[in-house]
Amino acid sequence: MDCAEFARAVKANVGQVIVGKDAATELLLVTLLVEGHALLEDVPGIGKTTLAKALSRSLDFSFARIQFTPDLLPSDVTGISYYNQKLQEFEFRPGPAFTQLLLADEINRATPRTQSALLEAMQERQVTVDGCTYPLPRPFMVLATQNPIELEGTFPLPEAQVDRFLAQIRLGYPTEAQEEEILQRYQSHSLPGGGQPGPGVVPARPGDDLLADLRPIASAEDVRALQRAVLEIHVSADVRHYIAQVTRATREHPAVDLGVSPRGTLALFKASQALAALRGRDYVIPSDVQRLCPSVLTHRVHISPQVRLRGRTPAQIIGEITESVPVPVVE
Repeated sequence: MDCAEFARAVKANVGQVIVGKDAATELLLVTLLVEGHALLEDVPGIGKTTLAKALSRSLDFSFARIQFTPDLLPSDVTGISYYNQKLQEFEFRPGPAFTQLLLADEINRATPRTQSALLEAMQERQVTVDGCTYPLPRPFMVLATQNPIELEGTFPLPEAQVDRFLAQIRLGYPTEAQEEEILQRYQSHSLPGGGQPGPGVVPARPGDDLLADLRPIASAEDVRALQRAVLEIHVSADVRHYIAQVTRATREHPAVDLGVSPRGTLALFKASQALAALRGRDYVIPSDVQRLCPSVLTHRVHISPQVRLRGRTPAQIIGEITESVPVPVVE
């Protein structure tokens, strides 16, 4: 299976559950193939959690979900060392972070101390507890969700953690036709993510939950092979220069207080390789870079308060920069 075939199969699988989100699914696959992490940010009810679950069921990965709350402790994420009285020694009990696909639901509801427990895992694919370091399984990907509207009872993500997300993905509302298709599709099915029935409840008929019907189409080893293949995607010197010009322009823009970091430049470079592979090419073109700039760069840019008061947003600034930087002509 090559990257393009993999992309088509996953999109078709996810499309059985969630309607009209091929673009978001493609961005998630880009993130997966470069071993990055994604932040799904949008209003409630759009399908963020459903999309994450559909992706997890499409891949034969181990999966864990953490519902972030203000009382969640770092040890609830990473695990703890406890004293085993039978063995008369300390043992490590792994937390939910020891998985291949981790859904961090409503991540901004946890305290900064708990949020930072994921920093080492996201950057170095390992967890350190009581001075001992434990490697995480590979591939490892964090899918975090957050609601940008509701501020009460939330804790904004620190800049260091936001910068570790390769992409910030907004799903957006469906079109009228897509919403009608959703109604038709779920007319004879339960709501997405219905889960297992509780005690004393008659089990649902097969097919009542569309998520439960999904079957994996790729194993962890398949994905690891595709990740290695992405490293071979050719990037010309002109395109490399274009990527560097775009990110440097964010640091020189008068409306920007904090531009894109070198980690962001590398993220845009790697993501462009993955997007080219998913679209069936063995080389990157400038339109790949332009397609990814809004998702990879916007959350890394901080504009001045005066500019924000005038109604301008980081997304608009990134759009201006993308249009102003000369695009190389690639034969």
